Amino acid sequence: MAATEFLITAKDRRLAYHKSEGHGPTVVFLGGLKSDMEGTKAVHLEDWAQARGQAFLRFDYSGHGESSEKFTDGCIGDWHEDTIEAVAALTEGPLIVVGSSMGGWQALLLARTIPERIAGMVTIAAAPDFTEDGYWASFSAEHKAALDSVGHVELPSDYMEPYIITKRMIEDGRQRLVLRDALDLPFPVRFLQGTADTAVSTETAVRLLEHASGPDMRLLLVKDADHRFSDGPCLGLIENAVLEVMEAS
Repeated sequence: MAATEFLITAKDRRLAYHKSEGHGPTVVFLGGLKSDMEGTKAVHLEDWAQARGQAFLRFDYSGHGESSEKFTDGCIGDWHEDTIEAVAALTEGPLIVVGSSMGGWQALLLARTIPERIAGMVTIAAAPDFTEDGYWASFSAEHKAALDSVGHVELPSDYMEPYIITKRMIEDGRQRLVLRDALDLPFPVRFLQGTADTAVSTETAVRLLEHASGPDMRLLLVKDADHRFSDGPCLGLIENAVLEVMEAS
């Protein structure tokens, strides 16, 4: 495997990445909260792209994986900045953006920022606005008091160690919401969602489909698939979705 490379951002964050040269459009994988670029879906898509001679980029947000900074110091806006800088510095031309979980929110934010560069999008268990509609909406009075007094709360996860959710992440997330105002996705889009996902509900997937506007948008619900969406059949569905949006763009 090729050695990890690093990009220094304008705010002096050191972002770890793997980039594969090839023909366009470039497939860019955006990972989830507390995930990293060594996850099954990211590495599988890289192998798939390399076999096709397709340009590909995967990277770690700051506070994730091999990149610098602490996770607890980061927020949605920081990771959006990381995404913009990684794409600007490391890719050229049209993009096929693949966003998993929080990476789905990042993909939608990227579409608002540089829609002219996006040729297609695939999301996997997309979690737009989760800091507000998931965390804040479910917080008890004790949770909210802890945010003010301690600056964070600790939440259990079905998929990894507990999440430390900071007051900064909640407040910054409110500035990045995508399900309140118009969300135009003027390119082919495929939303993938498992019905056994305990982190992101099918209702969230349907809400995103109904809220967004675009000429070619579909939601695929996969019975009994969980949030990881990374077994053999699910990986095949991701490949097919990327091919669909690439061919339709």
